[in-house]
Amino acid sequence: MGMDITVLVVDWGHLMEVAPDERLEVLQESAYADDEDDEVDAGWVWSAGPDGSWLGRYEFGGTLGSYKPHFWAAQAWEDVRGTAGIALRTALDDFLSALIWSGPEADDAEHVDAGLFPSQDGLWRPGPLIARGPTTVARLNRCWQEAARALPQLREPYARSAECPGRWIADFDEFSALLSGWAEAVGEAQRRQWGLIGLPI
Repeated sequence: MGMDITVLVVDWGHLMEVAPDERLEVLQESAYADDEDDEVDAGWVWSAGPDGSWLGRYEFGGTLGSYKPHFWAAQAWEDVRGTAGIALRTALDDFLSALIWSGPEADDAEHVDAGLFPSQDGLWRPGPLIARGPTTVARLNRCWQEAARALPQLREPYARSAECPGRWIADFDEFSALLSGWAEAVGEAQRRQWGLIGLPI
């Protein structure tokens, strides 16, 4: 899990106008094009140029762009999900399995909606790729709204079952903060009726 990840919200209509076999390259080139502020620690980075008006980049606080916190958040959810109520478990299962979690039985879940790239088999990448269109984003936003209300119920079970000082996502507050970052990205994409892309970098 040594790879890094960048998370983008993307105007899906614009992206669909790009030739399918060029989309990944265009996304990779556009994610950091004309980046005027390399010191952003958390939050949104929006390009000032006209060519960048179709996407924004979200930086997760405290992760330094690493995928490791996301991996450990998924692992923590596996550790604690059995203690969650049915409604919270269902909502977070759906939310996390669409973004960073393989699920309780899957070995390597794909996190890419169909139709974005010409072939998953031929899509080279150095790490996990996330690509969710506006329809999936709307569903994920609803899942988060359901989960967010009940998330505080996990604090005590998390301390017993998933807390691990010294590793990425050491405690419930860090777990909750990372999930809230994903919710921020999903919510912004939903507000714009855009999609969400997670690129290995």
